[in-house]
Amino acid sequence: MLALVKRNLMLYFRNRSGVFFSLFGALISFGLYLVFLKQSIQAAWTAVPDASQLLDDWLIAGTLTIAGMTTSLTALSQMVKDEEQKIDLDLRLTDISPIAVRASYLIAAATIALIMQAIVYVVMMAYFAWADGLPLLMNVLPELMCIMLLSAIVSTGINAIIVGLIHSVDSLSKLASLVGTASGFLVGTYVPLGSLPDFAQLLMKLTPGTYVAALYRQVLMNQGLQTAFEQSPAQLEHFERILGVRIEWSTLLTQGQSYSVILIVILLAAGVLTLQSLKKRRFA
Repeated sequence: MLALVKRNLMLYFRNRSGVFFSLFGALISFGLYLVFLKQSIQAAWTAVPDASQLLDDWLIAGTLTIAGMTTSLTALSQMVKDEEQKIDLDLRLTDISPIAVRASYLIAAATIALIMQAIVYVVMMAYFAWADGLPLLMNVLPELMCIMLLSAIVSTGINAIIVGLIHSVDSLSKLASLVGTASGFLVGTYVPLGSLPDFAQLLMKLTPGTYVAALYRQVLMNQGLQTAFEQSPAQLEHFERILGVRIEWSTLLTQGQSYSVILIVILLAAGVLTLQSLKKRRFA
């Protein structure tokens, strides 16, 4: 199985144009923020100290989430390509079980999503450190890596369920374009969550990426928020609700509750993927 994982990783990173386009959603988010969104969002929070740096961290959080979603989907396209080109039939002639073959695609996709998120973080931190003096907080890196791993797993799981229903590379490429475009809206990067109508907010709250982005924001923005709103906790809650730092249901979710949502989604996705694998094995 490890040989198949290595093969899938090599096929992804050898395709340079594929790597670029898998990050296209994240690049769009970054570009739109710099050119159009930063000034308009910052104008609404002019009274907040160091608002520019807070919003930089806010954008990094959303962009990392988008990167996890889009790169894992592109990595999983190899599974559809192998099926369309009948390579999966050749793999069945080996000693590797069908479940192990599918697991190799999932492990490779999650690994790719983790690596690409780390690269995006380094690039964006370097830019904002140069442009806005955004400090690199070493104490948050362990938890940040943990969220990157969870993001990679949950994105791979959800995407794998969808990809399992697709049997054409052409159809998958259209889906990837849709996901790349919509992901920025779904995680509240193009438009802050609290600024949208109730139905749009509900749709976003049903998207796992929204909770991943919220976790990123809580970790990256925590120190800046505590300093900026030290004298006004009520305004802090308003800021967190509008910008999706914490997700509101009946109340604002705690960080632990957001982690719980992600873990539940991962377990549900694992259950669905197991059923898909068993069904595919039965009819193979």
